[in-house]
This record gives sequence, C-alpha cells and structure tokens, in this order.
Amino acid sequence: MKILSYRAWLEHLPLTKPYTIAYKTTYDTEVVFLEFVLDNGIVGLGASNPFEDVVGETPAQALENLQSGFLGEFIGRDIRHFNQLIDMAAQQFPDRPGTVAAVDIALHDAFGKFLGVPVLEFYGKKVEPLPTSITIGIKPVEEMVEEARTYRARGFRRLKIKTGLDVDADIERVVKLSEAFGDTMKIRVDANQGYGWEQLRRFIRSTSHLGLELIEQPLPSGKEGELTTLPAAERQLLVADESLINARSALQWSQQPQPFGVYNIKLMKCGGVKGAFDIANIARQAGISLFWGCNDESIVSISAALHAAYACPNTRYLDLDGSFDLAHDLVSGGFRLSDGILYPTAEPGFGYRNL
Repeated sequence: MKILSYRAWLEHLPLTKPYTIAYKTTYDTEVVFLEFVLDNGIVGLGASNPFEDVVGETPAQALENLQSGFLGEFIGRDIRHFNQLIDMAAQQFPDRPGTVAAVDIALHDAFGKFLGVPVLEFYGKKVEPLPTSITIGIKPVEEMVEEARTYRARGFRRLKIKTGLDVDADIERVVKLSEAFGDTMKIRVDANQGYGWEQLRRFIRSTSHLGLELIEQPLPSGKEGELTTLPAAERQLLVADESLINARSALQWSQQPQPFGVYNIKLMKCGGVKGAFDIANIARQAGISLFWGCNDESIVSISAALHAAYACPNTRYLDLDGSFDLAHDLVSGGFRLSDGILYPTAEPGFGYRNL
C-alpha cells in the first residue's frame, strides 16, 4: 500500500482558560497537523506542538519543515516501510523533534489502519490502564482548592499543581490541598525549573509528611549535579522534564548517581513514538520509571503518547491531560476517560476520528 499524497497545515486552538507556570501565562496554542493519504484511501493523521522554550522549535518552524518539499520523497513509498521513513525524517530534521513527531505519528496511524489494528496492539500492551493527573496552573490557594474540588467530583484522583514562583506559597498550597482531600487525591507538583537548591530542600522538608507523589523539574536544566547531593530516597521522587529531551539526555542522567528517579517523556521533545521508545529502553535498563507528559496538544498526539506509554513495561505515571484544555479539536475519540483513568480504544491506528 503506497503513499499517494500528504498535506500539512497549522491551526490556532484557544484554551478553555488561561493558566500560569513559573515563567509564562498561556492563553491559546498552535498545533501543526499532517496527513498522509494512501492509495486505498486510508488517511494517517499526525499532530505536533513543540514548545520553543524547551526544544528550540516553534509550530511555525515545524510547518515550514513539513511544507519544504522533503516529504515529496515519501510519495509512492510503501507504508510497510514506515520505520525507515521516520528515520529519514529524523536524519533530515535533526534537533527538530516537533517536525519529526508529526511525521512519526501520522505514519504510525496510517500503518495501524493498514493492518486494521490499534498501534498499541502492534507493539503489545505491557501495563494496565493508569490514572492521569489533571493540572492546575499557579493561582491563589483558595482558587486552587476550589478548582481541585471540581476535578475530584469528575473522578480525577491525581492532581498536578504548577509551582516555582514562591516556595513558601507553594508549601501552603500543598498543605491546604492535603487537608482538603487527604488520601483521596494524590498530589504531584511541577516547579518548571523555578527553585534553587536551598528552596528545594525547604520544600521537601516542609512537605515530606504529606505523601507527595512526584516533584517535577525543580531546578533549572544544567543544575542536575546539585540534585545528586540529595538523599537517594528524595531523588526517587524527582522527575526530569526540561532536563530530558531525547535519548542522549536519557543516557546522561541514567549514570550513577542518578539525579532523577523518573523520566517525563513527551513526544514533542523526542520526535514521536520511536524517539520515546529509545528513551524508555534506556530508562528501563537503568531502573528509572516513566511518566508520560504533554503540552497543550490535540487528541491526535495525546492518543499516540497513550499507546506508546502502555507499550512500555516501566510506565508508572500518566500526565496526558493536554487535550482537556482545548476549547475545540479537529478529531474525537482516541481514548476513553473514566474516573480519571485513560483507556485506549480498539479502533485501528490511534483510534481518533475527524470531526
């Protein structure tokens, strides 16, 4: 079955509400979509939303790459050679993970539909469905607790709060949330590089009795060596996000003493499913758990991340709530959300349908 044509375009998608992290407030998002059409009419759809602050690539740059004419080399190629085609894109666009992710996801989707099976079934499911966290941006503690109540009522059992602007206010937020929800809602925090080493130590000491599940990227990228001075038990709670871009950084932080106990894999950082598996395999050999995260993304790339996550035996955590923030999307389906747990569908490819 051969590739007949392709098309790439960019959509401006508003968020349901703005949210704030340690260094910016976001109101909307840009998502690049890419489709490959096979000569039997099958359409594989991919999407990409690289975060310039982390990977140095914008959605507009990804679109420019996808419209550069390079993908013309894919016309007439057999979809069964999708792995080789992804490798070609990675070689053509090194250090442009958003571009490669769109190609990777669209080709995986087309290949799964060609086989008539979900992509997860092709790779093999290794873990049972997991709860995803739902994220709250930085805001006054009373507003944060009230928003968390609405998520709790909707069935979510994992809450991720953005922190990193004021460590004392962050400690108060965690204390108040723990008082409000007790053991019914596990709390993860994401400092987005907002702390210094002393602030991190104060945060850990002040919240150690509250049973925090994870602490994501507390120090700026480049300060990982300072984390290795923490006790091993505390480092097991730390998640690498901005510090973990691709397989090279995964290999670097897998050496002893390991600064992080968990890797945050985002398809937009590593170039899609193939890049994610490269990181996952390194982490597995190093005894590091996987946490699957996202940007503000379409259901398209969130579904791809979910299939990849469940195909990895060391997956322990999901934070795939990026499509929940979109006021509208171009597709539906892809997964089912029930009591905060994400279930893939049984439909071929990644299981989403055009609206």
